[in-house]
Amino acid sequence: MRSIRQSECVQLASGVPALAVATGLASFCGPVLLAFSARRHTGARRVGLWLLAAGGALAAVSAGVGLVTILTMAEHWSHQQAQRTGLATLVAVGTAVSGVLLCAGLLRLPGAAETGAAALRLVLDGLVIGAALWFVGWVLLAEPTRLLGELAPAGCLAILVATVTTALATGLTFIVGARSRSPRHGLLLVGGGVTLVTGCGLAIAAGVCQAGPTVALVGAVLLPCGLLMVARASQVTEATDGPDADVIRRGTAHAFLPMMAMAVSAVYHLVIGGTFTIFAVVAGIVEGFGLVARQYLALNDVRGYASRLAEREAHFRELAHTDPLTGLANRRGLLRAVHQETASETPWVLLGLDLDGFKNVNDMRGHDVGDAVLIEVGRRLRTNLRPGDLAARLGGDEFAVLMRARPAEAQRVAERLLGVVGSAYQHEAGAVFLSVSIGVAESVGIGEAEHTDAADVETLLRNADLALRYAKQRGKNRVERYDVAYDRLLRRRTTLEHELRGAIERDELHLAFQPVVAVPSVRPVGAEALLRWHHPELGNVGPDEFIPLAEECGMIAKLGAWVLHRACHQLSIWLADGHDVWVSVNVSPRELHAPEYVVQVAEALRAHRVPPQRLVLEVTEHAVATDLDELIRRLRALRLTGVRIALDDFGAGYSSLGQLRRLPIDILKIDHSLVAEPEPIRQPGPGGRAFAPMVDVVMRLGHQLGLEVIAEGVTNPTELAAVVEAGCRFGQGQLFGWGVPAEHLEAMLEAASPPEARSAPPGRPTTPRPRPPAPRTPGDARPSGTQVADSRPNEAGATSDNRPSGNRKKPRPGADPVQNAGSVDSSHEMRQA
Repeated sequence: MRSIRQSECVQLASGVPALAVATGLASFCGPVLLAFSARRHTGARRVGLWLLAAGGALAAVSAGVGLVTILTMAEHWSHQQAQRTGLATLVAVGTAVSGVLLCAGLLRLPGAAETGAAALRLVLDGLVIGAALWFVGWVLLAEPTRLLGELAPAGCLAILVATVTTALATGLTFIVGARSRSPRHGLLLVGGGVTLVTGCGLAIAAGVCQAGPTVALVGAVLLPCGLLMVARASQVTEATDGPDADVIRRGTAHAFLPMMAMAVSAVYHLVIGGTFTIFAVVAGIVEGFGLVARQYLALNDVRGYASRLAEREAHFRELAHTDPLTGLANRRGLLRAVHQETASETPWVLLGLDLDGFKNVNDMRGHDVGDAVLIEVGRRLRTNLRPGDLAARLGGDEFAVLMRARPAEAQRVAERLLGVVGSAYQHEAGAVFLSVSIGVAESVGIGEAEHTDAADVETLLRNADLALRYAKQRGKNRVERYDVAYDRLLRRRTTLEHELRGAIERDELHLAFQPVVAVPSVRPVGAEALLRWHHPELGNVGPDEFIPLAEECGMIAKLGAWVLHRACHQLSIWLADGHDVWVSVNVSPRELHAPEYVVQVAEALRAHRVPPQRLVLEVTEHAVATDLDELIRRLRALRLTGVRIALDDFGAGYSSLGQLRRLPIDILKIDHSLVAEPEPIRQPGPGGRAFAPMVDVVMRLGHQLGLEVIAEGVTNPTELAAVVEAGCRFGQGQLFGWGVPAEHLEAMLEAASPPEARSAPPGRPTTPRPRPPAPRTPGDARPSGTQVADSRPNEAGATSDNRPSGNRKKPRPGADPVQNAGSVDSSHEMRQA
């Protein structure tokens, strides 16, 4: 064996110098390229490239030492074993240090290890794999297996150090490639180059120590290839993601497979009669230490991972209970706090707050200004509450405050918040002025149990909301404390709304007719149809209760259509019986503004064969409050069908004289407040008759505008005398009768009409009786149904009844409609009910 290696040295001696020079120059190309590449990068990649350059340079120097050893000792190779062993150890140590630098550079590259803990995990994993590889290789090469036979190296420190370095580099390369995310081409290229460089160092050290110049030269020739592979990695696109940090899904197979390989190798070695040296025992210790340390780190990773999950869960739970805009608690946070307070014996109070007019801020100023106002409201609530009080934003412009306090103290806090929240909000777009309504609900007495359970918590929120609703209904910018009466009213309201939806189908509704009489004869000439509801369990429900409810829940159009058809049907019966009468029906704002209402009126008249002038549609004065032009357009369209229009409750305070001139109406119904004056004024002189001045003014105004006038709410003979003295020809009120069934009114008509008048043929005139005027065209100045000869002015400028010509009826200019028109029942009738 020695003679063969000596002859190899002699044969190679002539070509070794040139090969050594070429190999050395080629080996330094890789570190130089890495150094240039490091200068062009920054951050962790730059550090990694500098480490790779330093490790490559040291590997090249170590290889150069090996080549120099071969050149200087080739002729006396076998006689300088001691010197070669020392130089081989030096090469192996240089290879080991360069391997450490190369591995450190690999770990510093992007995508390998983002943190020091991640790098330590990779090192331990590589150590476990490297120890297993070294142990398996020792079993295969040592006695008694000796897989390489005569070529197997004997014990040498240089070979031991070099093999350990190569095994560790191989293990680290494997684990970095396995743990990194795609793209991993650069890391795999660097890892492969590092493994090849350490392998070449092992070949050079082994060749110098025992294997001979050929093995060392092969390692020296391959070394530049490894260094160039590492240098090539600087040109490869780096990984965009870090290593896989999922400690649960990864990091298991590489821990079990190396241990299993060592166990199988150890059993095999013992079976064939081998023994374990101190190096094999150390390898086992290193393997066990690596596994234990790695599992310890994994346990710490799991603990840290669980801790981070708990922190994030707590964070997101807190976010789930926090309003993102104001930073206050949200509805969930408020409910959680209320549930936590249930165990406390101290009474606590919930305040519900709602900003008045906040929608106008969003509509006029924009949502950015609205959000700024909400943020400022949250800040004011936080800074003006006591320690322990909780402020919450429930949504939109609704807020709540939960506090431990007695009711009196909570009332004082609520009163203070009225001023705090209601003060001006300064913004660059201009100051914003808002008020706030507050509802107060207490925990005491909510449930029958001694403590507040989950159901009672919801009841508390509901009570606060009820109190807040009543605060808004009673004028806003006030504090309203919950009262059990609110609950009863809400429960009744809910029941009424539910029952009202089926009242028509269950035949619970009926019409009552309040007579309109001619005065002073008190002869019935018309009737106002009034809606009544009798529920089998609730009893008689007043129109002042269910009519506004029908307006709010959208039932008013259906009820109005039912009233219109029933009134027309009854009117057709009375007309067929020969009664000279008309019927008036109240029109709600929703009906009036429905595009199909005019068609409904025309169809009702046609279906029941009712002359249009016999139907009067009453529009309350409240309808004139807004959108007058729209109201005028609607009323004109209705008058085109032939019906007459009456303005109900005139004098309640909404319509002006200018509006009255524009409205296309035929009849004025004077409100009861004008009729029932405290003390009628008496005319001067002996025997002067008392009269109502306001009624007199309205009568004169109506006659000037060509309108008929009906006095509503006549309750006693004094009021009757006053309206008669003022010249009013029609009256309605308690003195003439309440709303009665159709049969009762028909009996009144029978009693007031002579038989010959009812039986007269259709073409023959009946006994004249006063009645409201028929519909007029825009140019017609006189009301229908009046005596033309009595109202025509004479040449002297006075009418035949000796009234001044200034009182005669004049044509009014046409006009355009308004948007609100009363309800199915008039407000006056609602008060009477």
